Amino acid sequence: MDEAELSRAFPIGDGACLEAVIARYGQALLRYCHHILCDYHEAQDAVQDALLRAWSRRNRFRAGTNLEAWLYKLAYHACIDLLRQRRRQLFAPPPPSGHNPDYIGPELRAALSVLTPEERGLVFGRVMEGRSYEELSQIYGPSAAALRKRYERARKKLALALSESELDEQKEVVP
Repeated sequence: MDEAELSRAFPIGDGACLEAVIARYGQALLRYCHHILCDYHEAQDAVQDALLRAWSRRNRFRAGTNLEAWLYKLAYHACIDLLRQRRRQLFAPPPPSGHNPDYIGPELRAALSVLTPEERGLVFGRVMEGRSYEELSQIYGPSAAALRKRYERARKKLALALSESELDEQKEVVP
């Protein structure tokens, strides 16, 4: 099924449609949640929760609405709920595995910790997924212009945090 067919079939609620939604968006949602939560297992929980919410609220979905943006919005809120629920350190080490293309080094992980979950999601959406501000506005709500400004602020915060960590490393090297 293409995206338009999925958007029309999703509110009706047949099982094949749910399978198609999971096949089409599941991995992208998992990567998105993983970059917000920085924990693979929690990201899986968030995606599962978001898809469960989407399925149980499918009657609220309106045909013609961007299904992908709606799913990302649900995933974002599932991540925020997990962060609020667990009140734990946000940046646990990545899951043990051989090669992990989504691995973030400790310097970048520390720098990302200065960003809010929304800012991390925004940076991930722009940098890792190449989303336009218009697409991101469908996920986060504010206008594309407002998100552009938020993204620029988040980039500056991230650059400052990275430059500060480099200065700290240089201080450790020089006696």
